[in-house]
Formats: sequence, structure tokens, C-alpha cells
Amino acid sequence: MFLHSPKKSTRRAFLRRSGQLALSGTALPFALNLAALGEAAAMDATDYKALVCVFFYGGNDYANTVVTYDDASYNLYSGIRSGGALQSAGGIALAKAALAPTLLNPALPLAAARQYALHPAMTGLANLFNSGKAAVQLNVGPLVVPLTRAQYSSSDRAKYPLPPKLFSHNDQQSIWQSSSPEGSTVGWGGNLGDLALGSNATSLFTCINVTGNAVFLSGDSAISYQVSTSGAVAINAVKSNVYGSSAVKSALSELVQQTRSHTLENEYNKVTRRAIGAESQIGAALGASTLTTQFPGSNTLADQLKMVARLIGARTTLGSKRQVFLVSIGGFDLHDNLISNHPGLLGDVSDALTAFYNATVELGVASQVTAFTASDFGRTLTSNGDGSDHGWGSHHFVVGGAVKGKAFYGTAPPVSVGNTSAPEDQWHVGQGRLLPSTSVDQYAATLARWFGVADAELGGILPNLRHFGVAAGRADYPVNLGFMG
Repeated sequence: MFLHSPKKSTRRAFLRRSGQLALSGTALPFALNLAALGEAAAMDATDYKALVCVFFYGGNDYANTVVTYDDASYNLYSGIRSGGALQSAGGIALAKAALAPTLLNPALPLAAARQYALHPAMTGLANLFNSGKAAVQLNVGPLVVPLTRAQYSSSDRAKYPLPPKLFSHNDQQSIWQSSSPEGSTVGWGGNLGDLALGSNATSLFTCINVTGNAVFLSGDSAISYQVSTSGAVAINAVKSNVYGSSAVKSALSELVQQTRSHTLENEYNKVTRRAIGAESQIGAALGASTLTTQFPGSNTLADQLKMVARLIGARTTLGSKRQVFLVSIGGFDLHDNLISNHPGLLGDVSDALTAFYNATVELGVASQVTAFTASDFGRTLTSNGDGSDHGWGSHHFVVGGAVKGKAFYGTAPPVSVGNTSAPEDQWHVGQGRLLPSTSVDQYAATLARWFGVADAELGGILPNLRHFGVAAGRADYPVNLGFMG
């Protein structure tokens, strides 16, 4: 039986349990020190590397993002999405002529003469792909084990388990970020942070969230440190006068930071002191971080990525060697108004990622920073009249100087709706929902290995990875997908 649990028997799990036992008084006190030493020694980084997760909340429509372009596939796509004349816009299909400026030209052609273009609003990202700075991972999504369509349809869930609560927004967001449904407290970005804490002079700045609360950056030890697009979040009553009085500000500052005899009060004040000190440290570092790259205005994702770039520019001042960031953009749950609303969203993504890549070039770290996209799920290929419904697998982007770009990775899915037993329907589970041919764990493991995680540590970060790769007898589902240099 396959148990969907992140608490595997790895060094990480041993350290977690040791800490829990020590806290309960049933193990020797050295267990806590052992955990601290083990995590600090897990990644001895001498260079700088950063991973930036760009999350599309709502479930992005894969078929109008990475659009099938060769005549045979495009005609199928157009027929399914529009029901109108082939190679013309209609329904929720894009016109083929509009895709020519964003045609992707991989270094190695895809099998069966398949071609793809990006949405016409994504010229910047298409240029990054064609210049070798971006790649596309085809049909990736959550999997517990590799699955065929027949196994997906099987009633033997013990042998062929499915990701829990498929097609649920909150749960699939959490599963992408943590391998567990809503309620999970530890994400794989935070697990990466756990291993990197000892590499950074200030461990608090290992995992930085520029978008709001999310499980992705929460680790066993690593904390998701949140900043806004303007910088660190200050405690206003400590930073500014209260009721116009500096005396009140000073008194309040002393009250919330002084050492207390009561244990809980003292711990609360310790957290407050840490927050105040971190805000001051971030503020000073950003003040010395200059950036001339132009980011687009009226683009919330660009604002977030600009802050990430500025923080990366301050890496030496902050003493950071390894960092994981989270940014996001919402609005992708387009059951309606797909044709009218999708272009603006994808245009913002393309423009923001292009500016961010250019900023990493300016900072001299283009090969040390990798951005990657994720989303709740893909969507149906079939139209519901004005949009598409919740799906499963989707296509995603990886951007950066270390990416083996100008290439597609994974398997190009046939264009079909999955409602028959025909061979072309085997990678679909109805309505054109893609059955993922690549798992999130494989995708994440490829990024983690580049980040500096040892192969022996990967299983503790990604609990389902043990079901993939050569060691699991599934060489057709490799642990390393190959898109990182």
C-alpha cells in the first residue's frame, strides 16, 4: 500500500522526531543540538543561488498558454475549442495567424512534427525561450505514483493512489506546494530552506514571501519571512510616533522588546525584537541595492519580482548564499471570459518574467537565479461556452541563465478530449483534462538538485519521489528531468 505521508524515514524525519522527543522530555537534550547541527551542515554553499516560485492562482488554462501550432494538432485544438472554421478564432480558440510572432523554435524538433507557440500576449517569454533562457515542461501535475488512464480508472486505490481532492482549488494549491492537501504546515520550498539555513548569515532571510500567506515556504525550522512590494513590513507604533508623541513611541518600543520573567511574554517579545531587527536590516540593505532595469507599471507580479530582484541585489549585505522566494498572480479561474481576461494575465506574466530575467543579468546572477511557474491545475480542453473548467496536468515555464532553454521537456500530449479508448486519449481523463506524464515531485527534484540538495536528501523534501526514477523501477519517470544545467 502507498501511504501519502511526508514523514518518511529519512535524516530529516529522524531529526524532526528527535526534536519532538526532546521537547517532551523523553529523549536526551542533545537531540535538539543534533537537529540544529544536522540541518546547518546539510548544505555548505559557497556560491549564491535562488529559486523563485511564480504561482498562478486559480488554475491556468494550459491550452491557450502553450498553444499547439502544427496544422494537424492546431486543427484538432480549434475544432474542440471553437466548433467553427479551422485555423480561425472562435469560441475559446485562438486564431493561428495570431500565434506566428510567438512561435517557439526549439533546438531539437519535437516528435511527430509537433509545434507550439505561446499566447500572443507572451512575446517577451517567447523571446526568452527562443534565445535559450527559458524552457517548457510539458504536462506536469501532482502524482503519488506514475499512472496510466486505466490505472486512474481502477477501483484499486491502494495500488493506484490518486492525489487527494483532485480539482479542488485550495487542496491542489497546497498539494503543489507541499505534497499534502489543505491544512498542510510544511512546504517543499520551506524544506529546501531548512537545508540552506546554515549557509546564510541571517537564517530568517532564507525563505522570503512577497505575496502573502502560503504553505510553500514553511519548513520544519525555516520561517516564511514576509515582505511587501515596498520592503520589510514595519511595526508602525515602534517605527513612527504614536499620537504624534515620540515619548509614547519610545515607551511602547521598550515594552514590546524588554526581557520578561513570564515565559510566554518573554518569547513574544523575542519574536518582536527579531521582527524589528529584521525590518531594520532589510531596509538598510535595500537602501544600498540599486537597480536600473525597467519593470512594467500597473503589474502586481512585476512589482513583486522587482522586490525579489532588489533583495537578490542585497544578498551580500544580508549574508545570503541560498534563498527561496514566492510570488504570485491570481485570476486564472476562468470558467467565463477566458478570451477577454486571459490575455491580460499572461501578458503580465510574460512582461514581469522578462523584466526579472533582465534584472538578474544586470545584477550578474542570471545563471544563479531560476524562476519557475506553478498553478493549482490545468483546465479542460473542452469549452463550457465561455471558458474552461478545472483540470489536472498543465504546461509550465522555467526561466534563467542556468536553464537548458530553447527546449521542451516531458511528453507532448495528443490533442483530444479523452472520451474514447483510442490511443490518443490515453493521456486524458475526460474533457481534455491532462493526466500528468510528469509529477510535481520530479519537477521540484530537478530544481532542488540544481539548488544544491544532495540526492540522499531529496526524499525527505519530496515524499512521493520514491515512486519515481530508476531506483523505483521507473526509468520512464526520471528524477532529473534535465532542464537545468
